[in-house]
Amino acid sequence: MTSLAAGAPASPAPAQPASPPTPLSRLLSFLIAQQFLLLILLSILLAYLYPPLGSTYLHPEITSTYLAVIGIFLLSGLSLKTAALRHASSALPFNAAVQAFNMLLVPFLCLGVARLLLLGGATSRELADGLLITACLPMTINMVIVLTAASGGDEAAAVFNAAAGNLLGVFATPALVLLFLGESNGIDFGRVVVKLSLRVLAPLCVGQALQLASGRVREFVKENKGGMKKVQELGLTYIVYCAFCITFDDDGDDPDAVSASTADVLAMGFSLVVFHLLLLLLSWRLFALPPSFTPEQRVFALFGSTHKTLSMGVPLLTAMFEGDRRMGIYTLPLLIWHPAQLVIGSALAPRLKEWVEGERGRLDKEGDEADKKAELDGQYGTVPNQVL
Repeated sequence: MTSLAAGAPASPAPAQPASPPTPLSRLLSFLIAQQFLLLILLSILLAYLYPPLGSTYLHPEITSTYLAVIGIFLLSGLSLKTAALRHASSALPFNAAVQAFNMLLVPFLCLGVARLLLLGGATSRELADGLLITACLPMTINMVIVLTAASGGDEAAAVFNAAAGNLLGVFATPALVLLFLGESNGIDFGRVVVKLSLRVLAPLCVGQALQLASGRVREFVKENKGGMKKVQELGLTYIVYCAFCITFDDDGDDPDAVSASTADVLAMGFSLVVFHLLLLLLSWRLFALPPSFTPEQRVFALFGSTHKTLSMGVPLLTAMFEGDRRMGIYTLPLLIWHPAQLVIGSALAPRLKEWVEGERGRLDKEGDEADKKAELDGQYGTVPNQVL
């Protein structure tokens, strides 16, 4: 038997097949992926167990309504891509249609749903108002961009509309809530605009100014994007925690204290998921009508026109309903809408990507045939389509 020559490299060992994931590893992966939602649920549980901590001792009138909100929007201003507001802004009819669906059509449809639930005795007044308030919020930022990219949609349009929609929401959301709920909910539009300007717009502008003025700031944001997102999530969790502490801190004698039964919450959750599915179907059909949009635009519109933001929604509601014991109840529909749109969108993404690829191939083929026909028409006169 011939031995290997001295110094000859040994044959590499065959690669071992990757072991299939265990149930425990799948569970850990799920928990890591959903850690923000789990933090929100944990904060609500802690608020229920000992409300005075977040309603009194942590001074939420300062830490929650000012420091946390200002910090969140300062970080948003630092990370917001200014160039994205210019990119894709030329598609004015499409962008206007997406914003009108999200900020006008959805709230008006939701008004009908809320009234039906109240007439049927399926939910409480506070939860119905919370559903309507949620419908008045702008679209998500990160989620709508991530789902659009995963589905093969128009990512540039997603970035532009998410940024523009959230800036629009600073003024549009209070106006819509005032229109639908009126003065009965203690909304003073002038005071709300002043508070939002100080706590939302000013930090956003400061963050944008720092980003535009300093290359070091831009480099810092680029290197610490993940950490900044975590800080924002912790700030949101703290705001939710304080809101529910105020809601749960009821000594039994407070006439303004409110609560929601388990049956009311379950009915609201079921109704909201069904409503969201119907919105997706309506969006898909409407954006297929003339004037025709590209497949990529249509996929983005499916998410952009139906999503509602948690990251901006909670601070906005905190500023609008500062000190209101109904704040926790008002946020419940948003806390249901957020995971529902994530789960449904994630399930649709692979099929939407296949559809976009198929449509793009079909349109490219039709374009090639049209070019070929135009070339033949120029040489030989009009050529019937059947010849091609």
